Amino acid sequence: MELFFQQVLNGFAVGGIYALVALGYTMVYGVLKLINFAHGDLFAIGAYLGLTLLVSCNLAGILPPLFVMPVVFLMVGLLVALIGFLLERAAYRPLRQAHRLSAVVSALGASIFFQNAVMLIYGARFYVYPDFLRPDFTVSVFGHSLSGIRLLVILASIMLMVMLSAFIHRTKTGAAIRAVAIDQDAARLMGINVDKVISLVFLIGPGLGGTAGLMVGLCYGQIDFTMGWSYGLKAFTSAILGGIGNIPGAMLGGLLLGLVESLSAAYVSMAWKDAIAFLALILILIIRPTGILGERAAEKL
Repeated sequence: MELFFQQVLNGFAVGGIYALVALGYTMVYGVLKLINFAHGDLFAIGAYLGLTLLVSCNLAGILPPLFVMPVVFLMVGLLVALIGFLLERAAYRPLRQAHRLSAVVSALGASIFFQNAVMLIYGARFYVYPDFLRPDFTVSVFGHSLSGIRLLVILASIMLMVMLSAFIHRTKTGAAIRAVAIDQDAARLMGINVDKVISLVFLIGPGLGGTAGLMVGLCYGQIDFTMGWSYGLKAFTSAILGGIGNIPGAMLGGLLLGLVESLSAAYVSMAWKDAIAFLALILILIIRPTGILGERAAEKL
């Protein structure tokens, strides 16, 4: 039973990371009907920026221990959000009236650009977060010893997802985002600045993705310049699994995919975990072609 609880914890930890990245995909799709293929690379940039701030900039030695992680999370989120904002202005906004395929090609080009930029700046080798930055500890839950750092990742992921959901559904700005997702022309007639709303979406999504990248570094230690592709693919799968364009669906899809992966690795084979996860996706989509919660890009973003 202890192995089972540990694997469930691992599944929810990686699933929470998938869900945070998937939220960026689903928000952009909900508003622009565009798959931002560069989003996974923004996630990887967040992991590298976190390592740079903690080690190269020595924030871990300058700031009091209690404030280090909150400050670094905030800085990484803001920096990656700024990169996402600039990406929208440079790669997507000029093509907004063009054929949708043009924006897809632009997104793929941006993904290649970011991945190679990270490789040129940091090199192609793996980087490891120092152990003193990620001191693991155990927490006793119902008599079982569970990894404390994974519990913190789960709690942080859930907190960010709940905050985003509350922002989207309980604020005027969130209502404006939902209105733009329904009909951009009608939103303009109602006095909503559509360009500002779209820019905000490209701030929020990459910001969440950047913090997820930092979580991966703190939780698993090792990062590399290709991690944006692998995690981005899993996050995109999570968004489809839950229902593309559906924020609660992205959350559910990420947690479910992480849980399936973790249990498959523990009880079947590590080599088969991805195959089993994608097989589960195929079976669910056969039964529910629009995902578990359905595609609700318009009225219930």
